[in-house]
Order: sequence, then C-alpha cells, then structure tokens
Amino acid sequence: MSKRSILDNELLQITLDRLCQQLIENHDQFEESVILAIQPRGVIVGERIKSILEKSLKKKVAFGHLDVTFHRDDFRRKEAPLKANATIVPFIIEDKRVILVDDVLYTGRTVRAALDAMIAFGRPKDVELLALVDRKFGRDLPIEAQYVGKEVICLDSEHVQVDLHEESKGEDKIWLVTNNDKK
Repeated sequence: MSKRSILDNELLQITLDRLCQQLIENHDQFEESVILAIQPRGVIVGERIKSILEKSLKKKVAFGHLDVTFHRDDFRRKEAPLKANATIVPFIIEDKRVILVDDVLYTGRTVRAALDAMIAFGRPKDVELLALVDRKFGRDLPIEAQYVGKEVICLDSEHVQVDLHEESKGEDKIWLVTNNDKK
C-alpha cells in the first residue's frame, strides 16, 4: 500500500475557507439556508464549514446531522448488523435551501440515501451538495457536487483517506491511497 498526500493541513484550511466564500456568495446571510452534514464523516467537515461561516457572518447558521444508514441500498448486504448514527435536525427544512455536506463523493449512493432520509424532515426548496473531495469517474448515479474542495481522478485500486484531527488526533491530511496488492 502506498500513500500520496493530496491536501495537507494548510491547504485544507485554504480549501475550507474558499468553499465558505462560495457558500456566502450563493446563500448571502443564510436566512433561508440550512446545512445538513451526512453522518459520520461529513459531520466533521460540516462543523468546520459552520464555524467558518458563523465567524464570517457573525451569526448562527442552522446545522444538522443526517444519518443515512437505513436508507442505503446496500444496508442489508452487510455481514454484521449496521449501527446507526444520530440524526439531529433541530429545524424545519420545508422550503429551505439545503446544503448537504460530505467528506468524499464517489459513487453517489450515499448522497442518494441522504436525499431519501432528508425528505422525512420536509420538502426543501432546493438541495446542493458540498464535497470536500470529489472522486471523478466511478459514479453509479448521476449526482454532482456544486461545491468541491478538491477533484481527484482515482483508479479502482485507489481510495481517498481523510484524516482529520478530530478523529486522528494528528494533523489534517487527505491522502490518495493505492492498494499495491496483486491478487
């Protein structure tokens, strides 16, 4: 297995700041907009986005966590029972502009599950997707992020590893990992 850094700590912060500026350009003061972070890894990214936005806007931004476990099309295919994460949506999304946040966009299946899960909380005016990393090529569904931190072209033998200090207790780093094992 080999690793190649695609975003380090400093570049990640610049990327998050840029994404927040794009959000402010399109959502102004966030009066009609809310952020829903997809559990589990999108929540860390979403918390950081929310924090930067609140500093810039000098006001609270509506933020929630969305669990998609039982909305996934593969949840019955796992050998061990899946454990759901918390869904925390402390606001109504009816007629709101929703920004879904996740760490990596790959096949689009997690986003599709998030759309299904979100509908339980109302019918949004529109939905946009923010992905910290967009793995180009490999989509199973026609889903596209409107806000992308970094686009990466990956082979099937590669994956994106997101190490954020909230989980890893080290520095933030995003890697492209290649599995060199030949089977």
